[in-house]
Amino acid sequence: MDNQAEILKLRQHLEQLIIGQKNLLDRLLISLLTGGHILLEGPPGLAKTTAVNTLASGVHASFQRIQFTPDLMPGDLTGIDIFDPESHQFKFVPGPVFHEILLADEINRAPPKVQSALLEAMAEHQVTVGGVTRKLPDLFVVMATQNPLEQSGTYPLPEAQLDRFLLHIRLDYPGPEEELEILKLDRRLHYGEDKPQLSSPLTPQTILAARHEVSSIYVDEMLEKYIVQIVTATRHLADWHKDWENFLVAGASPRASIAMLRAASAMAYLNGRDHVIPDDILAIAEDVLRHRLVLDYSALAANVSADIIIQHLLDQIPIP
Repeated sequence: MDNQAEILKLRQHLEQLIIGQKNLLDRLLISLLTGGHILLEGPPGLAKTTAVNTLASGVHASFQRIQFTPDLMPGDLTGIDIFDPESHQFKFVPGPVFHEILLADEINRAPPKVQSALLEAMAEHQVTVGGVTRKLPDLFVVMATQNPLEQSGTYPLPEAQLDRFLLHIRLDYPGPEEELEILKLDRRLHYGEDKPQLSSPLTPQTILAARHEVSSIYVDEMLEKYIVQIVTATRHLADWHKDWENFLVAGASPRASIAMLRAASAMAYLNGRDHVIPDDILAIAEDVLRHRLVLDYSALAANVSADIIIQHLLDQIPIP
């Protein structure tokens, strides 16, 4: 695992600049190491954009942030064909989706046509404009945000698109001690001290090589069965809680099992191990599953959230 030490150095550098969001930083690295897209949900001011931008600079990847709005058009994302009067031909002008790391800010504010174009990029690593299909960079990942506080003018993401996200991360405010550290860091950065610098040898090519290393992480068959049992339990909820029989319209798809295995392998990699342990699975299970459970209105009426259901299953299913 030649690249593991440098990736751990990158995590330490991120922790110097992004205080109180260790969970977020680990998930961002998991996204890079698996090629999976992530959805970040939290109120403004929690350094989501700063974290993604700093991560991109740490691996020398091309980065683009795009603000999703109700008047956004698919071409604003994918690019468009523009007529060149000199050559008398149409010339394709690439959109922001052709960067290696795309930050889709407030993704749920864009209309369905834009989501459809983004779904093709997320699922197929390609976009089609004017009947021509163009490949996206090998490293391409979408790191999207949505604000849970303001729902006016938003469009709920379709289930098919939600299922394409490897992880759905919910962020909360830092504790008082961490917020004090944030104040001190901000003062240092704005009153004379230089920003901590990282001389990182990481490149998109080394990240792609690290993905192969993550794929070689050993996973015991008992843990694979454990993952499958967790995911299939969401489709047979009554077997684990008789009062919740009708609480889910749909459970998690087999894509959730794949996502859980990949994320757990990346978690083991970040923890310096060459094998997955049950704690790796437990650490990422909620992030893998919460956006894949379609809750019925009866669950909402009973104040039972996806997180409550997932935690109940994790408590009930025996750990190997």
